[in-house]
Amino acid sequence: MEWEVVIGLEIHAQLATRSKIFSGAATRYGAAPNTQASVIDLGYPGTLPVLNEAAVRMAVKFGLAVQAHIAPRSVFARKNYFYPDLPKGYQISQFELPVVGQGHLDIDLEDGERKRIGITRAHLEEDAGKSLHEDFHGLSGIDLNRAGTPLLEIVSEPDLRSAKEAVAYMKKLHALVRYLEICDGNMQEGSFRCDANVSVRRSGAERLGTRCEIKNLNSFRFVERAINYEVERQIDLLEGGGTVVQETRLYDSVKDQTRSMRSKEEANDYRYFPDPDLLPLVIEPAFVDAVRATLPELPDAKRARFVADYNLPDYDAGVLTNSRELADYYEAVVAQTSGDAKLAANWVMGELAARLNETNLDITESRVSAAQLAGMLTRISDNTISGKIAKQVFEVLWNDGGDADAIIDRLGLRQITDTGALEAIIDQIIADNPAQRDQYRAGKDKLFGFFVGQAMKATGGKANPGQLNELLRHKLDG
Repeated sequence: MEWEVVIGLEIHAQLATRSKIFSGAATRYGAAPNTQASVIDLGYPGTLPVLNEAAVRMAVKFGLAVQAHIAPRSVFARKNYFYPDLPKGYQISQFELPVVGQGHLDIDLEDGERKRIGITRAHLEEDAGKSLHEDFHGLSGIDLNRAGTPLLEIVSEPDLRSAKEAVAYMKKLHALVRYLEICDGNMQEGSFRCDANVSVRRSGAERLGTRCEIKNLNSFRFVERAINYEVERQIDLLEGGGTVVQETRLYDSVKDQTRSMRSKEEANDYRYFPDPDLLPLVIEPAFVDAVRATLPELPDAKRARFVADYNLPDYDAGVLTNSRELADYYEAVVAQTSGDAKLAANWVMGELAARLNETNLDITESRVSAAQLAGMLTRISDNTISGKIAKQVFEVLWNDGGDADAIIDRLGLRQITDTGALEAIIDQIIADNPAQRDQYRAGKDKLFGFFVGQAMKATGGKANPGQLNELLRHKLDG
């Protein structure tokens, strides 16, 4: 490759606190505009911010999960800039001394390799309000409900080398913050979004190219498309003899292109200085230990356990541990079946996942509970029904609910396992098809499938497949 892509992501995760980072105002999403913005959030004269301890706990929890350094002392600063939805003219953030220092996150690449992505820092800050550009007859409206909502900004090292790597890293972080229950990860509501810093350089070059920042990407698909467009734009520009200008850009998903928003500010443009209203944040070792005690089993550890305990392929374990809720559902199914963990994995990742995707439902909204699915899988394992018949049972469970055993009995779906009954059916089919019998015995092996199909048709699909195949082969070869 003549060009090398260099990407760093800044992930903004809204922390799942009930109140804002420096005030007692609610953080509930969807309230009427400007009903959850206090005078503290808006920086009214005479008001003083008070740090939300829950936000600090969540930041430390994240830091521990990515094996990062937790700063014993960090400082809040004022980041000064003008924007319509930032009425006080500055944002309280962290600059030189963030609460979470260097850490890392491992991602899986398409070729099966794992790659370690460095995390430079994760700092606490307050969110700004939101500008609304619709339904105002050509004017813009300002909703300040979001102002003061606690954010954890997670800054990666420039270790990502493609849009696909960037998406893999973002997805891994998305799953992690949900596992930790520090962010709901709702990208449509802006709870989890990112800015992508993209540059290109000649292969083998040591110096980084000039980077452009793509702001406020709130879907994995848009991240990939925006980065790919920006890479091509910069390469075309450089190969045409031009230069890349450091700037902030926006991604237009309709036109599938990035466009210039403003020249990129540097740290000195923001005039950072320590916030005079907030004391330095001092974190004692006992506080860190208390937070560490609340850590759940993390995705990578759970994935390894699924491989070891359930003898699953690594791919299956990765899919099933992609979210904490999905992993919990799967383990609940396995616990209530005869222990066929691979069968349970196939159904959760297959039929159930497909139906959830079709109906745009999350696993927590599944119309088939873990207990219901486990009941059906138990009947597959004990040969009461076949996998094919199980799809009929699942259909009824999904649409109407109920119990697998009751559905099987009501619809008469139990497999025929009586050897005598199956032999009689097979004998009749062979007698009715002498030409195919003779061709099979003459070496046309593919006709075995014809006899299987005829037998399944005669039994309404209720013959035990393994038993049927064994009896049929014995009769035909005899």
